[in-house]
Amino acid sequence: MTPIFPGSVDTAGQRATLGVLGGGQLGRMFVHAAQRLGYFTAVLEPDAQSPAGLVSHHHIQTSYDDPAGLAELAQLCQAITTEFENVPAQTLQMLAQTRPVAPSAAVVGIAQNRIEEKAHFAACAEVSGVTCAPYAVIETPAQLQVVQAERADLLPGILKTARMGYDGKGQIRVKSADELAAAWAELGGVACVLEKMLPLTAECSVLVARGWDGQVVSFAPQRNVHEAGILAVTHAYEGAMPAALAERAREAAVAIAQHISYVGVLCVEFFVVEDGSEHGGLVVNEMAPRPHNSGHYTIDACDVSQFDLQVHAMAGLPMPQPRQHSPAIMLNLLGDVWFNADGQPQEPDWYAVLSLPGTHLHLYGKLEARAGRKMGHLTITGPDVAGVKAVAHRAAELLGLPGLDAI
Repeated sequence: MTPIFPGSVDTAGQRATLGVLGGGQLGRMFVHAAQRLGYFTAVLEPDAQSPAGLVSHHHIQTSYDDPAGLAELAQLCQAITTEFENVPAQTLQMLAQTRPVAPSAAVVGIAQNRIEEKAHFAACAEVSGVTCAPYAVIETPAQLQVVQAERADLLPGILKTARMGYDGKGQIRVKSADELAAAWAELGGVACVLEKMLPLTAECSVLVARGWDGQVVSFAPQRNVHEAGILAVTHAYEGAMPAALAERAREAAVAIAQHISYVGVLCVEFFVVEDGSEHGGLVVNEMAPRPHNSGHYTIDACDVSQFDLQVHAMAGLPMPQPRQHSPAIMLNLLGDVWFNADGQPQEPDWYAVLSLPGTHLHLYGKLEARAGRKMGHLTITGPDVAGVKAVAHRAAELLGLPGLDAI
């Protein structure tokens, strides 16, 4: 791919413009990173008040499968990416006929379907050194009956829809064959996977970025804490995970990206499970073909953020190996923070929070706070881990955030 240089102008007088499908917070942070480098940006998103659309040079307010809107995006942009994995694959395929699209429709399609995703993890297990939890596919009543009769080893387990599940949605825990049948019916009888529940000790994720030329760089693995299926806290500092386990996770994530010739930023999430070894074993959970919530700390704690690397990858620029200059803890800010214990609206005490040393507040420009809605994040950095933990604990107390025991 011929690099698209920031600030360049083509023979028709058009400035170098990068496009993104989706107007959420990930698109917003991508737009900020691209604009800082000197690119113009275009967002295709149906919501007139979307966080990314409000800050972009161009906002194409159409659906993701609107031919006219897609044609306009392709005309404006020299390269296109996506901020979420559920964009229609046909849309990416159509755009790729005339413009570089990263990641490709094929690899986004893998992440859109848990059945295909798990098959991918199994296929590259030999080189990645990790595999996923034991599972079974349930797409038909006949398959359900087989699993009920022959796969008792998968219970207790978690039944997950193959498509459209995220942040704990589309998932039901089951303990028996009868509960499994009831859960499948509750999910609408759609294609699902039943995963065996494993003895987890921790969760972690790895962010890798791969260019068109195959060059791969990565961030150190970060340890994550979830509450009700939604990320609450990310620990990103030396010692957050045992060094040997962290290196295994990094190597596995790179292998998973290389196996499908991925282009762009990829997040691979892992479970740490009890297996009798000193630090536990790794099981790959899922991957996100985009920057990830757990990598937001990179904006403030690293010399190159995950969004910078997303821009570099899609534009064909060099891929610098990021360096983390400060220990960091990231706290997710859900809409719950804007309500008191009685459910009445309240303004968070930003004055007190921002009085704490090393706090970096990122609000996403969403106009309405709702319980469970990601409204922003708070990253705490500092010269030492102990100080970062102390400030993070105090900030979490001030905001009434969960996950205090994990800080």
